[in-house]
Amino acid sequence: MEAVIQSKELVKHYVMGDTLVEALRGISLEVRRGEFLVLMGPSGSGKSTLMHIMGCLDRPTSGTLFLEGQDTSKIGQNGLAEIRNRKVGFVFQQFNLLPRTSAVNNVALPLLYSGVGAGERRRRALLALETVGLSHRLKHYPSQLSGGEQQRVAIARALVNNPAIIMADEPTGNLDTRSGTEILSILQELNMNGITLVMVTHERDIAKHGDRKVHLRDGRLVED
Repeated sequence: MEAVIQSKELVKHYVMGDTLVEALRGISLEVRRGEFLVLMGPSGSGKSTLMHIMGCLDRPTSGTLFLEGQDTSKIGQNGLAEIRNRKVGFVFQQFNLLPRTSAVNNVALPLLYSGVGAGERRRRALLALETVGLSHRLKHYPSQLSGGEQQRVAIARALVNNPAIIMADEPTGNLDTRSGTEILSILQELNMNGITLVMVTHERDIAKHGDRKVHLRDGRLVED
């Protein structure tokens, strides 16, 4: 099966005050199309940094990243933003919903940036909400939704542009066990329907839902 993401010797350094932080120390990794890959490791292991680079939210200090065959080091910021909008959907622990915006308009937001017309934005947002079982909550604001429902809205927003890849960073971290299980079931179903899924977690019970686990420690890949 073809690789949808290829990283070669990724290094990422940050400067915090007078300290150089080596977040990644030469990560080489392939993610195959249709795979459910789990990035595991303790806090500070580099797993979220790696996910951000693989999703083109950040650039490495050195090394190369190929996304669907494109060398992202040769693409400018505008090009990377376009790739993120068309090919990658993101789900974060904090949901990142606009508090004064309804569920359906939160979901439609990426389409607004893509220049999609209002009628088509609404149609696709409604379809995405239906996919995650929230078509009855489309007019509700985030404050009127439970944590699990807010995360479903965030997943619908990640889906609305029909991405090839979804990146989920600790997607159940702010949820109770029942809501977390429901979110994982939705992600597994999306994966079974062909979406490549990369999920960050430090919990073994969550990681068992993936079909491949990669362990990081101190910025290095220690087990695959």
